[in-house]
Amino acid sequence: MFRGIHFIPPHTKIDFVGMRAITWIVSAFLTLAPVFLVATIGLNMGIDFEGGTLIEIKTKESPASLADIRSKISGLGLGEVQVQEFGAPDAVLIRIASQPTEQEQQASIGKVKEALGDTVEYRRVEIVGPTISGELIASGTIAVVIAMIGILIYVWFRFEWQFAVAAIASLIHDVTGTIGLYSLFQLEFNVSSIAALLTIIGYSLNDKVVIFDRVRENLRKFKRMPLVELLDLSINETLSRAVLTHVTTFLAMLPFLFFGGETIFGFALAMCWGIVIGAYSSIFVASPLQLILGVQREAWSTSPAKAKGRGPAAARI
Repeated sequence: MFRGIHFIPPHTKIDFVGMRAITWIVSAFLTLAPVFLVATIGLNMGIDFEGGTLIEIKTKESPASLADIRSKISGLGLGEVQVQEFGAPDAVLIRIASQPTEQEQQASIGKVKEALGDTVEYRRVEIVGPTISGELIASGTIAVVIAMIGILIYVWFRFEWQFAVAAIASLIHDVTGTIGLYSLFQLEFNVSSIAALLTIIGYSLNDKVVIFDRVRENLRKFKRMPLVELLDLSINETLSRAVLTHVTTFLAMLPFLFFGGETIFGFALAMCWGIVIGAYSSIFVASPLQLILGVQREAWSTSPAKAKGRGPAAARI
């Protein structure tokens, strides 16, 4: 009979909650450092949010001479121009700053094509005006806020307000940590970055709900166990599932990170980081916060009707 490999030994007894004196400091750094980075360095806003023109070309020579292309475009009086290699030695991405009017925006494309001539192949031309970019910023912000509010209501309804607050606090920790990554490495922050944040929020929440379910189950089962021991027990009982899920997802993202090209590099890197920081916050932020928020043991140990109405606990792992 085939016997599975145990990557995590069964019945682990790691004192996760006991490390909270150290992990609080780490968590505070991961929350406050991104705020400092954004305030000092800022975000490398993509064309989606800043507006402007994006032109992707393929040169006939390989590798492309970025210096030659840059010199031809820089003298056109179009404002800030960025020229960079895009995935392949002969692929180049040109970004032109937003122009005052739509007519001037269209004229800037004509000037670039005239300057480069027929020595290149034009693969893609995109224009984002300042009005559209402002709407995208507002829509992205609203999407993240609505997701957080929805999560707060859902977790509050399914568990208790202490679990809901812990989930939101840990998810804010994940979001700020990911935004800090974009600022630190000056990754382009665009619409796909918002998609990455929302994906990380959903993925991280799933991990937290699994642990919360086990905490709730153990609150009913062990009525006299100290809360610190009960939280550690709950985390250790779900540890194998969490590790296998996170490692599998992380490995699935690596091909996108290394072979996906410049287009999705920022998204893939943010997702890999989000998987790691999401696992960290589930264990070291969301769970220990129950000690500070004062989860009510009586809510689950003395009210059968309430426990019955909350739905089944997580499947045995």
